[in-house]
Amino acid sequence: MFNKNIKLITAAGLISFAIYLFIKGGNTGNGIFILLLSTLFILFYFKNELIILSFLQLRKQNFEGAKKYLDKISNPETALVKKQQGYYNYLNGLMVSQTNLNQAEKYFRKAIELGLSMDQDLALAKLQLAGIAASKRRKIEAEKWLSEAKKLDKHNMLKDQIVMMKQQLKRI
Repeated sequence: MFNKNIKLITAAGLISFAIYLFIKGGNTGNGIFILLLSTLFILFYFKNELIILSFLQLRKQNFEGAKKYLDKISNPETALVKKQQGYYNYLNGLMVSQTNLNQAEKYFRKAIELGLSMDQDLALAKLQLAGIAASKRRKIEAEKWLSEAKKLDKHNMLKDQIVMMKQQLKRI
């Protein structure tokens, strides 16, 4: 919604106003409330509200709703922090992978380049790239992505998909 810098400036303004209320005296309750309000802006600096809403829509299997929230981010380079840009590309890759593999590959590569916070997300992105490479008959590249995904999958959540992908690669 808002530029990342506007969120920081708003948070700084709220914190300074809260300090003013503390110094002025008699308005300690208001100062505490405003400090709590400023933490909300700081939280949304690091965790973009539209990406959170998009993830919630994905949990409900509502791809159209998730895409709608992602489309509201007009310029991800200025509106998002680097990790958020990675998740923006990751989510777009998931959306586009249903229809356009070339575009999905670009999104997943950019997401890996920018970085993702969780190893499971990184493993899924690499598994998706392995699937895309396998569909394009690039076996060596697919095996490389698959081995990297297997290393990152520490909780064996993607074990079945990795085994299925290995079986698919044997046929190529």
